[in-house]
Amino acid sequence: MRESGVLLPIFSLPSKYGIGCFSKEAYRFVDQLKRAGQKKWQILPLGPTGYGDSPYQSFSTYAGNPYFIDLETLTEEGLLTAQECEAARFGADETQIDYEKMYLNRFPVLRQAFHRFRPWDEYWSFVNENEDWLTDYCLYMAIKENQNGVSWIEWEEKYRNREPEAMEQAKRTLAQEMDFYRFQQFEFDRQWKRLHAYANAQGIKIIGDIPIYVAFDSADTWANPELFQFDENNFPTGVAGCPPDAFSATGQLWGNPLYNWEYHRKTGYAWWLKRISYCFRLYDVVRIDHFRGFDEYWAVPYGDKTAENGRWLPGPGMDLFHTVNERLGKLDIIAEDLGFLTDSVLQLLKDSGYPGMKVIQFAFDSRESANYLPHTYPNNCVVYTGTHDNTTTRAWYHEIKKECRDFAKEYLCKPALDEDTLAWDFIAMAMGSVADLCIIPMQDYLCLDARARINTPSTLGGNWTWRMGKDAVTEELLQEMRRVTRLYGRE
Repeated sequence: MRESGVLLPIFSLPSKYGIGCFSKEAYRFVDQLKRAGQKKWQILPLGPTGYGDSPYQSFSTYAGNPYFIDLETLTEEGLLTAQECEAARFGADETQIDYEKMYLNRFPVLRQAFHRFRPWDEYWSFVNENEDWLTDYCLYMAIKENQNGVSWIEWEEKYRNREPEAMEQAKRTLAQEMDFYRFQQFEFDRQWKRLHAYANAQGIKIIGDIPIYVAFDSADTWANPELFQFDENNFPTGVAGCPPDAFSATGQLWGNPLYNWEYHRKTGYAWWLKRISYCFRLYDVVRIDHFRGFDEYWAVPYGDKTAENGRWLPGPGMDLFHTVNERLGKLDIIAEDLGFLTDSVLQLLKDSGYPGMKVIQFAFDSRESANYLPHTYPNNCVVYTGTHDNTTTRAWYHEIKKECRDFAKEYLCKPALDEDTLAWDFIAMAMGSVADLCIIPMQDYLCLDARARINTPSTLGGNWTWRMGKDAVTEELLQEMRRVTRLYGRE
């Protein structure tokens, strides 16, 4: 079935208090997707973010970002007053997220709500159902706050090594702080489930994103060091990244801990099964980031400043995905297979049966070795004009070399492209391809420039901050989106 959808992170939604969240504007966006004839809404990871604000570096692979909790909903529930929300300073620029102000002001407001909160049956059911990760996460965050916010590797030894007596003492002395984090997760879960259910009721499925790696500064690594390539002092022996290529002369140094795949095999991939199963509670479709890392992964010595000295090591391959299929059944998974693809990666993608990704911008970039031209696509793929790691199509067209622009015009059979509408030429190219699913970033429908870019890989600062204007999506735009969607048989 031919379908289409839109890529827009939750944080990029317009809303009243500094960041996109599960507010009435999110429900309005679902309604807009429906009127535009779309069937999918792709978002980015929902986890709590730390240093660098990246959703791919979360404090937990299970917990939700407390910034996404809608304060107006808490007000309606009697946990906050409008005056308390208005008094907090979340940043004056409606087009950008000020994460420093969010950090300094959001938690005091949530704490006010927590002090008025009285648990009931639904809360206790949530706590019991999520016990296998919730206590570790809440304890981790409570100790982290007690240790001035530093990474767990810098904590006092008794906390860093989870000495049993120290853990029991921490649970007693930090009990109220742990309850505050439980409250956040309960409210996040309630509000997300409502929004997710509403989207489904409107015929919209949510595509979520699962990073292949977890952050080093996370409850996952602290509570489960055996899952990772750590030494006897729980320091990583190697970290994740990508080798040098035409886009980055020194490669990409992500810094995430690498998995101890031998341990995962011995446990029947129990942690992965639990993680993937949990993702399908949150989303309808899951995009697995950096799929090639399951075939081979780039291991960089811990402490290196660049990714240049890494080496390729074997991942679990189809052994993991056979186990997933046997235990969880056939799942709706998208494989992020971008980058340099070896024959073995291509075989893994074929054997898995998952659709891979095609990016229109890459088709005309002379630095890109793979063939992303639409006439070469199989049906079983997902096509994008660009992703969250690309600039907008309007900006990209002016940043590429002249010969690349000339080739794009030749491919489109157009002597010239109009500055204000050129993104639609590439949208039409993606929509008209044979790809079963077409996902377009909202910035391209809005024909925005580089100021609307979500992320520039291998850079720190200025990323993950773009927000869509509250009146950006007009009825005329929705009707044009629907017309193009219907024209190419995707409604």
